[in-house]
Amino acid sequence: MKVTQIFVVPHMHWDREWYFSTEESQILLLNNMPEIMTMLEDHPDYPCYVLDGQTVIIEDYLSAHPEEAERFKKLVKDGRLIVGPWYTQTDEMAVGAESITRNLLYGLADSTRYGAPMKIGYVPDSFGQSAQMPMILNQFGIQRSMFWRGLSEQKGTSSNQFKWQSSDGSMVAVNQMPAGYATGKYLPTDPVELKARLDPLLAKFDHYSTTGQAVLPNGHDQMPIQQNIGAVIKVLNEIYPERHFELGRYEDVFPKIETDQELDTVTGEFLDGKNERVHRSIESTRMDLKIRNTRIENKLTNTLEPLATIANKLGFEYQHGIIELIWKELMKNHAHDSMGACCSDKVNREILARYRRAEERTDRLIEYYQRKVTEAVDIPNADEKLAIFNLLPTGENRVITAKVVTKLTNFTLETAGGERVSFEVVGQRQIDPGLIDRQIVAHGDYDPFFEYQIVLSRQLPAMGYEVLGVHAEAGKNELTSLDSKSRIENDFYQIEATHTGQLRVVDKLSGKIYQHVLDLEVQGDDGDEYDFSPLPDDYKLYAKDVAEKVEVRTETSSVISSMSIHYELPVPADLQAWQQLPRKRLVNIPVELNVVLSANTPIIKLNAKLNNQADDLRIRLIIPTELSNQMVTSDNQFGQIDRPVSDPANAIWQTEHWDERPDAIYPFLSYVGVMDGQQQVGVITNSSREYEALDDGQLKLAITLVRGVGVLGKANLVRRPGRPSGINAPTPDAQCHGWIELEYGIVYSAKVTLAQLAKDFLTPVITYNQIPNVAMHMNLPSQHLPSSYSLFSVSNSKLTLSTVKMSEQNQQIVARFYNQTKQAETISVQGLTIKNVLNLGETSVQMDRVVRPNSVITLELS
Repeated sequence: MKVTQIFVVPHMHWDREWYFSTEESQILLLNNMPEIMTMLEDHPDYPCYVLDGQTVIIEDYLSAHPEEAERFKKLVKDGRLIVGPWYTQTDEMAVGAESITRNLLYGLADSTRYGAPMKIGYVPDSFGQSAQMPMILNQFGIQRSMFWRGLSEQKGTSSNQFKWQSSDGSMVAVNQMPAGYATGKYLPTDPVELKARLDPLLAKFDHYSTTGQAVLPNGHDQMPIQQNIGAVIKVLNEIYPERHFELGRYEDVFPKIETDQELDTVTGEFLDGKNERVHRSIESTRMDLKIRNTRIENKLTNTLEPLATIANKLGFEYQHGIIELIWKELMKNHAHDSMGACCSDKVNREILARYRRAEERTDRLIEYYQRKVTEAVDIPNADEKLAIFNLLPTGENRVITAKVVTKLTNFTLETAGGERVSFEVVGQRQIDPGLIDRQIVAHGDYDPFFEYQIVLSRQLPAMGYEVLGVHAEAGKNELTSLDSKSRIENDFYQIEATHTGQLRVVDKLSGKIYQHVLDLEVQGDDGDEYDFSPLPDDYKLYAKDVAEKVEVRTETSSVISSMSIHYELPVPADLQAWQQLPRKRLVNIPVELNVVLSANTPIIKLNAKLNNQADDLRIRLIIPTELSNQMVTSDNQFGQIDRPVSDPANAIWQTEHWDERPDAIYPFLSYVGVMDGQQQVGVITNSSREYEALDDGQLKLAITLVRGVGVLGKANLVRRPGRPSGINAPTPDAQCHGWIELEYGIVYSAKVTLAQLAKDFLTPVITYNQIPNVAMHMNLPSQHLPSSYSLFSVSNSKLTLSTVKMSEQNQQIVARFYNQTKQAETISVQGLTIKNVLNLGETSVQMDRVVRPNSVITLELS
């Protein structure tokens, strides 16, 4: 439809960091913001200016100019400066559901302190759009969405204006930006130049528009305000008398979209690289950074927040302030370039520093709450204490690995009632006393401490704890005699290592045998920080064919069995070595695989370590499935998504001149799997979040472990022709040299859903050992707590718990659950009363307790 009304919207896209640093960006902001505010104040006819939909800009500016706060607030209240709804411009595909939720929660709260936030899900440069965004946006009262990347006709519409629906029925009106957010940057006033710029753009608007309206964003990355935009608009109206240009807001285009009954309705994610790149393989760039993000997100939502909530209900303060600081530190890394790690090395080092700060704060706050609760429990006659925290909402028998640090040479574990608790000592080491408490060394006590690693199996309270007494006993603790066998097993599996370092896994329940499990695929990478790019011959190496110096050791106790596999992987040293024939210039990558089976669980725990010494390569973990299903299921935010093994657009991408080849490389958050009704094979991750399904007759899951490249952006890649993404700048740190450690769970069983297994795996039992000596002293708490406690439990284990926290609004408990099954489920809570049903914004809504598939419910409990 011919576009006759065009709203020119002044804005700036503010990459807080990229190839330039956060500090450079902030200095530029100190220049740009006064010009923007002065323009708005001096020109009442200039309607508004959009601050890129993210409130971190406000922080960065007002931290240096706090005296400008009232001036800033007036412009926001008057609707002239447009702020929010995000804290940072989040990457939707690679971060967890709670991260996106907190980004909006804090962004809207920060915006509201100054005035009304923009109620548009505005993500102009995110590398793809999650299928769950309509639901998430609706739960924050947002009914509109604007984005650029990921749309193609494969989604079922040829328009940029449509309704986008998530599978639970939530819907937003969309104005996709068909030419991006920078189409109106630096517009000239010369009529000839201006017409040359606008003619192809207007043709694109006409091609995609359904309503006859369009948005022309007047801005670009870090672009200063265009002060003569009024003169430009005057010339535009003279050049194109059949069209009308005016300064406006993004909101102006939506009334027609919302009332048009003929618009297409589109479902699913937007991850097509036809007209703009989505960088499907970016989830493996700088894997050292990606691993930290996954680990911290899981610690925050699965451990810290539930633990802090339990402590709060027992009389200890819920530290809202520092938890918000942790989230915001993390979310500064969630902007699309930062999360992608497609940045200069200088910036990636700052991203790493933020992750380190966020994780250290998280770890120390977890330890603080454990200590407070443990110290408030009195175990009669105990020399020391061991507290065990189960942060799942079900009480169940769990295998516990704990450390007991003591000067006792022999000890027992007992309940508060005097019942002995059996355990096994599977490891021990001596510790210098100065590392425990330097005060005792200062007084001349040099007797060593001993750290015992113990294992036990115990029924634990739901969402709660049990504190055991550590009692001195005559004699000396002895290491459990560990059987060293050629295989390990539990009720679910029998596992043997091959002479080349892979596993032969027997699924005892089905009798199926899986060969070459945990093979490693190695391939040369001619790509950049945005994308993997294979060499033209697509040559691959496999550990089963080339592994050297393979060593295997097994240890078995009554509740845990482990197998350690060590070998060296010879690979070409760099890109040049990959390209030369024969490939002789090799370096050895040491590989350590530690496989653990615990009693009563169908999860094979894998800890993988690689010491990468090579350049320009990708290493992937191969999980054979012995299945032929052509659909792969993985989780996304508050739900799950089915994707085909091969993207059908592969047949047309070249003839249609797509910007990217649509390889079926996809993100996942917690799990990915293949099911056929009778069998289920899956991978749970606490590390990397990128997979591809490989089909050579029998499906295999390939999980990226590490990828090394040495340049930010490169042109003319095999799967991404044309210009470079980003800039051609060296990034030697992105080669990811050195040790990298990853943690997974492998599942070959259909007994329990992957969603529930993933929640169990990512919510480990945590323990705290209280001894008389500590490095940092605090006064003992005044509370007197029971030795065992449960905050609440749930009877419907088919729903997945997202997190438990204290409300941002009051002192009520908030528990969030989502449904990753195919049927609606009803939530039932024991131990606490459901006071209200809330939305993600933590305000009360009229909803029943039935949770539809791929939907989320938030409960206020009292």
